[in-house]
Amino acid sequence: MSADLSAFPITRKWPAQHPDRLQLYSLPTPNGVKVSICLEEIGLPYEPHLVRFDTNDQMSPEFLSLNPNNKIPAILDPNGPGGKPLPLFESGAILLYLADKTGQLISQEPARRYETIQWVMFQMGGIGPMFGQLGFFHKFAGKDFEDKRPRDRYVAESKRLLGVLEQRLAQREWIMGSEYGIADIATFPWINNLIGFYGAGDLVGFAEFGQVRRALAAFLARPAVQRGLQIPKRD
Repeated sequence: MSADLSAFPITRKWPAQHPDRLQLYSLPTPNGVKVSICLEEIGLPYEPHLVRFDTNDQMSPEFLSLNPNNKIPAILDPNGPGGKPLPLFESGAILLYLADKTGQLISQEPARRYETIQWVMFQMGGIGPMFGQLGFFHKFAGKDFEDKRPRDRYVAESKRLLGVLEQRLAQREWIMGSEYGIADIATFPWINNLIGFYGAGDLVGFAEFGQVRRALAAFLARPAVQRGLQIPKRD
């Protein structure tokens, strides 16, 4: 028997072809691909829907009914806790939910679990906002502002954050050691975007961070990552 998602207005704008699968509403940005990569890694069936910013899909009443913060990604899991549908937004919260739901990509040992959450929060509170601001001032607004202090502030903080990761990875394969997990999935799409789309590698001295470069290369070599970086496919 198919799940009934008709109570959720978002399904009117993005109809579920497979209502029994987890519904993903997203765009292939650093925050968006965290969830598609995670879903590809854990092998949970899902149906991706492209939320187009060029047509302000994220401001539509249907999308806002799921995420009032008008940001991607968001999910609707027809088989949430207690067998009831669960709508969820915020990429970090979604990663934790998917890891807990499937028992993958996070340790079940309490201390290790909280250590993983700690590094997910480090990405959410530091790397994401700082790299995003640096990208804005470097790639998009650099020519509009003669005063370089805003850009330089975010350059300095981004370098500091990369230094924290460099130290963490010095004796570890991944952020949590030999265990690849949601802390890596949260973090490395942003680093990839910083040096790729934003073109800020030279600005932050990325060549100096050998351990971060090593781990990023290993991350990008994973088949699930390569698939997830392209999901949802842009029109």
